[in-house]
Amino acid sequence: MLTPKFRAQPSTGSKKHAHAFVFFLDDTCALTPSLRTLDSAHSGLIARALAASEFEGKTGQSLVIVGTKDAASHVVLIGLGSTKNVKEITLEDAAGHAVSALNAHKIHSAELVVELSSAIKLKPAAAAAHAAFGAKLKTYRFGKYKTKEKPKDKPTLHTLEVVVRETDGAKKIATTLLDVADAIGFTRDIVSEPGNVIHPESLAELCKGLAKHGLKVEVLGEAQMKKLGMGSLLGVGQGSVKESKLVILQWSGGKKGDKPVALVGKGVTFDTGGISIKPAGGMEEMKFDMAGSAAVIGTLYTLAVRKAKVNAVGVVGLVENMPDGNAQRPGDIVTSMSGQTIEVLNTDAEGRLVLADALWYTQSRFKPKAMVDLATLTGAILVALGSKRAGLFSNDDKVAESLARAGEEVGEIMWRLPLGEDYDGMINTDVADMKNISDGREAGSITAAQFLQRFVNDVPWAHLDIAGSAWCKKPLATVPAGATAYGVRLLDRWIANVYEG
Repeated sequence: MLTPKFRAQPSTGSKKHAHAFVFFLDDTCALTPSLRTLDSAHSGLIARALAASEFEGKTGQSLVIVGTKDAASHVVLIGLGSTKNVKEITLEDAAGHAVSALNAHKIHSAELVVELSSAIKLKPAAAAAHAAFGAKLKTYRFGKYKTKEKPKDKPTLHTLEVVVRETDGAKKIATTLLDVADAIGFTRDIVSEPGNVIHPESLAELCKGLAKHGLKVEVLGEAQMKKLGMGSLLGVGQGSVKESKLVILQWSGGKKGDKPVALVGKGVTFDTGGISIKPAGGMEEMKFDMAGSAAVIGTLYTLAVRKAKVNAVGVVGLVENMPDGNAQRPGDIVTSMSGQTIEVLNTDAEGRLVLADALWYTQSRFKPKAMVDLATLTGAILVALGSKRAGLFSNDDKVAESLARAGEEVGEIMWRLPLGEDYDGMINTDVADMKNISDGREAGSITAAQFLQRFVNDVPWAHLDIAGSAWCKKPLATVPAGATAYGVRLLDRWIANVYEG
């Protein structure tokens, strides 16, 4: 990823400096002081082009103006929308749109000038820092396996300077944000890697490497999990030659003795469906069935690099769901760590089996003040909500409301769905304490959440079903097509808002 730099004044615009200038305009389309100066250098070209265009300063709009040989080669205008609606995330998204426009026009270097209307209630230093953050996020790409990629097909932008008078303040804010961007890039990387590279053993080793950032990392193998009675998790991975793992990451940045906030992630590093095998078409996408665990790992990484003043624990259950001769069969009954028995009617409903033991382990060992799990759990959530929102389920209104608020702030939004006894009864079975799927196709995401709730006791808890939001097929403002790292920004902001004061 490209890391933007900061400077206090725009350059003269000569060929020795920026190849392009980027400016943000709200829906008044009023030229900023630096833009007026540049317009004069272009003999009024910018004002004329703006007047002749359909650019109205709306959110996401862009206008690229080709300059002259004596000034910038291009001037890029990016819309912010109404001044009353401009927030931190608006600047992040606008910078992401700018990066897209710069690359589309094969521009190598640019200056992003942050001058905002006085009607915008956002300090210039913070605006500049968040613009730099958004730009860095947008420059992420996963291209390590492209050995014959032509230069013309690669992004051209290699230098971006953010221009703001309050450079010291912007740098101070951006230091943390750009570290968070690195954690998000790390998360996107591990979700993007194929199943032959990221599997339970290799991902556990990768987690061990995060100890250098101050995290305490423990890895439990199958023998240890068997002693703990984790028959639910172990049943999922028994058809794989790769050993299942449970990884515990701890960050101790809060007061000694304070209960931690707990994050739990589903880490099915590849999901064939097991004996209940998936159709071949699209199965290659099941490398990202560990995106919930990646979000937990990425969040703990983020807390560590920004030295968060909180105690937090992340627990991820890592398995590979394969259909060999030792694989779990439909109809098998397993005993979870909680002692509750589960009839496995469909081996492709495996994520909840992994989370059952991971959740029970987390709440029983750490006694957390709150617990959130993330999982690419059900296709039903994609049918219900599409890819723009994750499903939110919770046994605690305060937890649900604070998560939703944090999600709105960072652009990782959710929709809360219900839980209730009528849904819970749908997973009862005559031969065990519960079954891992309900009868029929009704309320698939809800009954999956009801299943998980049976393993949290009275801990304030939320479940995020991110099956639709963990991966995007079309680029978003600050997210290239592919792994989104959904949950990292959300959980980091939630923890900062609620637990760091």
